[in-house]
Amino acid sequence: MLDRKFILENVDAVKLNCRNRNVVADVDRFVELELLRREKQREVEACNQEANAVSKSIGKCATPEEREAKKEEGRLVREKLAALQQVVRETEAELDRIQRSIPNMAHPDCPIGKDDGSNTVVCYGKTPKPQWSEGFKPLDHVELGEKFDLIDFESGARVAGAGFYFLKNEAVLLELALEQFAINKLVKKGFTPTITPDLAKNSVLQGTGYIPRGNETQIYSIENTDLSLIATAEITLGGVLANETIDADRLPLKLCGVSHCFRTEAGAAGRASRGLYRVHQFSKVEMFVFCRPEESEAFHQELLAIEREIFDDLEVPYQVVDTATGDLGGPAYRKYDIEAWMPGRDAYGEVTSTSNCTDYQARRLNARFKVKGEKGTQYLHTLNGTAVAISRALLSVLELGQREDGTIVMPEALRPYLPFERIVPKN
Repeated sequence: MLDRKFILENVDAVKLNCRNRNVVADVDRFVELELLRREKQREVEACNQEANAVSKSIGKCATPEEREAKKEEGRLVREKLAALQQVVRETEAELDRIQRSIPNMAHPDCPIGKDDGSNTVVCYGKTPKPQWSEGFKPLDHVELGEKFDLIDFESGARVAGAGFYFLKNEAVLLELALEQFAINKLVKKGFTPTITPDLAKNSVLQGTGYIPRGNETQIYSIENTDLSLIATAEITLGGVLANETIDADRLPLKLCGVSHCFRTEAGAAGRASRGLYRVHQFSKVEMFVFCRPEESEAFHQELLAIEREIFDDLEVPYQVVDTATGDLGGPAYRKYDIEAWMPGRDAYGEVTSTSNCTDYQARRLNARFKVKGEKGTQYLHTLNGTAVAISRALLSVLELGQREDGTIVMPEALRPYLPFERIVPKN
């Protein structure tokens, strides 16, 4: 979340940022409450001093009558103090609610627009779009899954409902190969590999900017607990340093996490959600960085470069887009998406994103660092990026690998992790 002092000193900029990001936040009420809280906090401190003075004076009273009078005075002061502290608590609670609803400031170079229609294409990948013969009609991954016995949506629906699926045969090995390929690349680039929990405390979800409950949530919550299923390992990796202060010489801390991801996908429908593109459960390899504030923009470019390298290696044509203000998630200062060309959709579709969240998540998580020899602590900067969201990467590899001879060819980069170079029909 944004610093309270920053909000008070930049009210107009914060309100404009909210408008640009399509976020409703009562910034004026926040300012009113913060000024009230400061005033009442000063009164609390003065009342505490008065209570201490009265308490010390009781022992100096010359008569029992004076002593009783001072005790009564002390009781009234304590009642006043308790009432003031209650006002401060109530004001603090409302302040916190509004403060958490205010999004991060957007990077000054972010495209301004109300939705993804305003996203700006920055560049393209190395691999060109596939060129098939005029008479060849490529199948989408759902049709390929049926033809090659790779994906079973019907059984998934019977077992868990629509939006769930079974991977079968070569698709299982392809998923594992994608994970191994991504992890090996990240380890070579200095990331510490982890397998994270698939559950997190709601406080950690809130800290990373996810809403664990409510009508608009994409999160599955566990009834009668303070736990929820994670939508991404960004949540669990971000929680690693919740309420922690680390030495600056441990920075940067570069983590990659393998996890399952669970999303309700409320409101999702239509052709764009067909098959594996938008599902309730999938596996993912996520990158996460804790760093000093002055390093975060450079690390954002590094994460984007890694994502591009992965999809160049997978021989997937793609475009990189700079995300518009109205399409940014609350914690993001700036976000880039990689959108792969998907023949089955005859369109680009998002396969990765990377966000610089500056100190927004760290403030909510209370994640700090300390420089030796300097007083005080500072909030960390956090960044996240998708290395591989398996379902969409698998979709891309299958659709783009199909050949006119009826087989599906695997990218060279995955072949060391697979016992086959192409998928052939079973009959």
